[in-house]
Amino acid sequence: MKTYFFTNSVFFSYLRHMKEKKDMVKAYVRYLKLQRNMSANTLDAYQRDLRKLLDFLEHENKAVEDVELDDLQTFAAGLHDIGIGPRSQCRILSGIRSFFRFLQLDGYRDDDPSELLESPVLGEHLPEVLSTEEIDAMENSIDLSEKEGHRNRAIIEVLFSCGLRVSELVNLKISNLYREEQYLRILGKGSKERLVPISERALQELEDWFAVRRTMKIKPGEEDYVFLNRRGAHLTRTMILIMVKRQAEAAGIKKTISPHTLRHSFATALLEGGADLRVIQELLGHESIGTTEIYTHIDMTTLRDEILQHHPRNMKKSQKRCSFSVE
Repeated sequence: MKTYFFTNSVFFSYLRHMKEKKDMVKAYVRYLKLQRNMSANTLDAYQRDLRKLLDFLEHENKAVEDVELDDLQTFAAGLHDIGIGPRSQCRILSGIRSFFRFLQLDGYRDDDPSELLESPVLGEHLPEVLSTEEIDAMENSIDLSEKEGHRNRAIIEVLFSCGLRVSELVNLKISNLYREEQYLRILGKGSKERLVPISERALQELEDWFAVRRTMKIKPGEEDYVFLNRRGAHLTRTMILIMVKRQAEAAGIKKTISPHTLRHSFATALLEGGADLRVIQELLGHESIGTTEIYTHIDMTTLRDEILQHHPRNMKKSQKRCSFSVE
């Protein structure tokens, strides 16, 4: 362990610098929360990513105010060296750019050293999608004699029928479920509300779950949550992830899936059924139509496969042609 010796003036300068950095980070977090209106989960992710940079700068004995592009490029290279994947690198560097833009806007710096910071190039990655038959197979693989059986069926059906994010599902409230009108009121990213229709099939699964739920002892303060664990508290995202993966395996599905796969499947099913992309954007709660456009790539991939399989100009040359003889 290194030992540092300070003169009084250097020591107090160091303390002042540490306080200024702490105040700067607090101001940034306040900006993300109040002006960018970020959810608690997104806010936590931004803070974790920023901590990686601050730890790096502390190791390099570099003040935030003195950071240059070279420093950020060294930091970015270090992310690769410690085994962080390209997609995660992009997310971290996006947060770093946000931090330095804030510092410039708020007067902590005159420039933005992250302006020319490049992210790794990502290849196009199309998410896995489940068919309606695969969704049915997952639901049918659930043992309804177990106490959580009807709950798990309702979770899978609501995710697929409504296209919810897993964070929206775990925070779904009974008071936001309008059964007669057949829609849900969802509080999405950035605390933005949207109305999402819910199918009769999903409502029936919920009714079957509520019949079990009414027999449970529910923790104080948890009464309004739709989905509860066996201890009467609302579920976590990890619990949903484990359950979805387990049921996919039980249904014999070999694809790599998560709760988000059901959201992708919802959007893809709508697009294949002829729904307008703007409607899908509203239902998913996407701020940008560009985010929703990933589903046009999925649909085009499906169409391409159909053409290759069925169009006569694309039939395999190995197929025998009909031959005629003239007598």
